[in-house]
Amino acid sequence: MRIGALKWLVAGLAALLVQPALAERQAGHNAKPSSARPCPASLDSIAACYAGQDANGAYYLAAVPKVWNRVLVVHAHGGPRLGQPKADDSDEDLERFQIMVRQGYAWIGSTYRRGGYGVRMAAADVDQSRAIFWQRFGKPRLTVLHGQSYGGNVAAKLAELGAVDAAGNRLFDGVLLTNSVLWGGTKAYTFRADLRAVYQYYCRNHPRPDEPQYPAWQGLQRDSKMTRRDLEARVNACLGLDVAAQKRAADQSRRLQDIVAVTGIKADNIVRHLEWATFQFQDMVQLRLDGRNPFDNRQTVYRNSADDAALNKAVERFAADPQALAKLAYDSDLTGLILLPTIAVHWDKDSTVSAEADKFYEAKIRSNGSGDYFLGLTSREGTHSKLPDADIMAALDSVVRWAETAQKPAQGQVQTRCKDVARRLNGTCTI
Repeated sequence: MRIGALKWLVAGLAALLVQPALAERQAGHNAKPSSARPCPASLDSIAACYAGQDANGAYYLAAVPKVWNRVLVVHAHGGPRLGQPKADDSDEDLERFQIMVRQGYAWIGSTYRRGGYGVRMAAADVDQSRAIFWQRFGKPRLTVLHGQSYGGNVAAKLAELGAVDAAGNRLFDGVLLTNSVLWGGTKAYTFRADLRAVYQYYCRNHPRPDEPQYPAWQGLQRDSKMTRRDLEARVNACLGLDVAAQKRAADQSRRLQDIVAVTGIKADNIVRHLEWATFQFQDMVQLRLDGRNPFDNRQTVYRNSADDAALNKAVERFAADPQALAKLAYDSDLTGLILLPTIAVHWDKDSTVSAEADKFYEAKIRSNGSGDYFLGLTSREGTHSKLPDADIMAALDSVVRWAETAQKPAQGQVQTRCKDVARRLNGTCTI
């Protein structure tokens, strides 16, 4: 099938899917009017900011530079954040990606209507922020969707289901994904379920023997009062992560060595991943999946410990519930059917979300014949939460150029643009 024919086929499918998938889209017209408010201090002299709350309860923040290139970036933030959203939550997101505004792009971000897991819900709220911006400022020359981390899953879902409206009109012109969770929910969190099971085999303190017992896949009991500090104390008691390696007890060192070897998670990331496998699992399982288990380790063979036979014999095993798996897949898994110019950039040393996620998503895209709409890039420096400014802007500028010309850039062209941006910003290009 020719690319042009494929493009219109995908557009038609998207138009059929968009209304049931994003039924809340029209609710944006009932949003509370946005009002001017101060920008974060770092942007106050170069942009005007506006804030409000949409009809579903999500707060939004917009920044419009005084010299605007008439391109809008619609941001989907990472997380998912578990607390109730607050009016100023998007300030942090805007400050993190302020380089976009400094380079002339308008920006809008949504807090999402509630905390906790929910990719389709978050996608609908992100789309509402776009609609609100268009209503307040008029339709820009181009609109680019940007997703970061978990927000990358949200943005990719929105791009697949809501790229066009029911009449076939484009609502977004391109997509930028940075350090994104592109496996979808059914595959993105399995390694953390494995961590919970392996950790409990060695440490026996999450839960402790004298506490009510519950399976690792639950994260926590629904009414648990455990805090992140409580969890960290338990991990330190078992593994001694709060002391220098030479001061750890021998049994702590042995347990730590085995957990790192079996899971592949570095020692300084264990607490963070256990937090997700505790509090995020609690939210996902107890509140979003009706208490059902989406994880399965029945066939997993754990390797590289001091005694693999003992580990595999005694480690907790659990089977995924088909209803939970189907519900999670419907909410968050990606088809790879895309029709927008899409660039994904991932830090190659990302220990929070592996860069393998991008390769997994690209394989889906190519298997569905949409490879001409996707370009994957690797960044050699940065953190999970923030890539170098030059890398971000080179990718964003390339998405815009791609949308304008319908010409997919070669990796070398993006690299050349990245070096030019780095010189202009007095920064570093690592693509």
